[in-house]
Amino acid sequence: MADAHASLTTNDAGGTPTCDSRLNLPPCAIVIFGASGDLTARKLFPALFSLHRSGHFPESFVILGCSRSELDDDQFRAKMREAVERSGDFERQAWETMAPRLYYQQVSYEDAAGYAALAARLDDIDRVQGTCGNRLFYLAVPPTLYETIAACLGETGLAVEHGESFSRIVVEKPFGHDLQSAQALDAILHRSFGEPQVFRIDHYLAKETVQNILMFRFANAIFEPVWNRNHIDYISVIAAESLGVEHRAGYYDKAGVLRDMFQNHMMQLLALAAMDAPTCFHADRVRDEKVRLYRGLKPFEVADEFKDLVLGQYGPGMIDGKHVVAYRDEKGVDPRSLTPTFAMIRAFVDNWRWKGVPFFLTSGKRLARKASRIVVQFKDVPHSMLHEVAQERLEANRLVFGIYPDEVIHMSFMAKLPAPRLCLRPVVMHYGFDDAEPGPRLEAYEKVLLDCILGDHMLFWRQDGVEQTWGFLTPILEMCETCGELERHLHSYPAGSWGPERAVALHPGFARDVSMKTSAGEA
Repeated sequence: MADAHASLTTNDAGGTPTCDSRLNLPPCAIVIFGASGDLTARKLFPALFSLHRSGHFPESFVILGCSRSELDDDQFRAKMREAVERSGDFERQAWETMAPRLYYQQVSYEDAAGYAALAARLDDIDRVQGTCGNRLFYLAVPPTLYETIAACLGETGLAVEHGESFSRIVVEKPFGHDLQSAQALDAILHRSFGEPQVFRIDHYLAKETVQNILMFRFANAIFEPVWNRNHIDYISVIAAESLGVEHRAGYYDKAGVLRDMFQNHMMQLLALAAMDAPTCFHADRVRDEKVRLYRGLKPFEVADEFKDLVLGQYGPGMIDGKHVVAYRDEKGVDPRSLTPTFAMIRAFVDNWRWKGVPFFLTSGKRLARKASRIVVQFKDVPHSMLHEVAQERLEANRLVFGIYPDEVIHMSFMAKLPAPRLCLRPVVMHYGFDDAEPGPRLEAYEKVLLDCILGDHMLFWRQDGVEQTWGFLTPILEMCETCGELERHLHSYPAGSWGPERAVALHPGFARDVSMKTSAGEA
């Protein structure tokens, strides 16, 4: 879509790029299922309010909350105001202009009559607020309800697009719990909604640093010639969390870290780091290359069991100076649970570019700190002319994409110190997103919400990508869940550490990858 992306222009003061971030947003009614739930209060509504406050929303919009709770419009508005105040982003004037556009409709998710009442309410709102029949249905509910709600929307006719109006459905991860369930969910969604109407959110993709990985790789001529097996030793993708399961114990103890993080976040980051260049910057062309990358993943060698896999579960420990309990002692967790809270997979992409290069995918809970990064470790210099005169070992070049908490790009290289003797040291070229020119900065949820309204699928999963990633992971999940000796392979690690010691045996560079330092200092 022509309006979906900000355009770059050049100012008159010497060629510095400036960004025209204006978007031509259509009028829209945003319908939130699960409006009284935690996700809406913590993430979704604060993001919607921020978009309104900063002037990014269309002039004609409404937000209609739906849930089983018995609320009226005023009670729903009060709850949403509390949510925004807790987020610390409250502004009275913006609230006063937004509040009249908030509505509430009680819906029992399994009751078809409730959806008929919802349709009638939306028709009334359309006439009053001028939203032109455009509807965005956001499913902020447990994944077990996706099929029910999608089917009822279809049976009531709310999925049908009339003329120029649109009807779209937004689902959060996880998209199924294995390949078979992902295909079943897709079949249910597609009974009512066409693929262009379905938006599978992965908010990781909307982070500024993540969006910039493709720009870094394909908008600069110097990197693509060395982005291959001839020059890169390994690539490490890390998503570490210091939090435990918190309020998600009921879901997490059934899902575990592989379902919770790997099928979505980790696989998306892998694709951005390893995919080939698309023919153009268009949603389907970019997603074509991601799917091609997933098809190239070498099937996991189940026969070798845990040769390329490390699983862990956190025990008691210290986080930020406070004692925290073991996973099995968390409220809502089975005291005998064998659910992994840490996983490291060594994966290989079996194509010309990456043959033999290991990709280490690592994620876990209750680790030393929250940190997301991609590390590209280049190979050592094949021959050093300096080994007889330089006392220091030549360190290989290293590229780090810091995703959280530091949104940075670092490139390390060797340089000579100013000294009478030949002394070398690693130094770093640094780019920080906070150092960039001032401009509109959208949080991840804000960005994906705008793209849903625009109908831009660039940052969203396509069904074939979902199936390919589940196809890779399902044999691993089945191996873990049918292994009679899983407890022997589930390594305990103290909360506040960087995971099981076994992870360093699989990936000797792991300790350096998770540290917040490059060779030359703080990252």
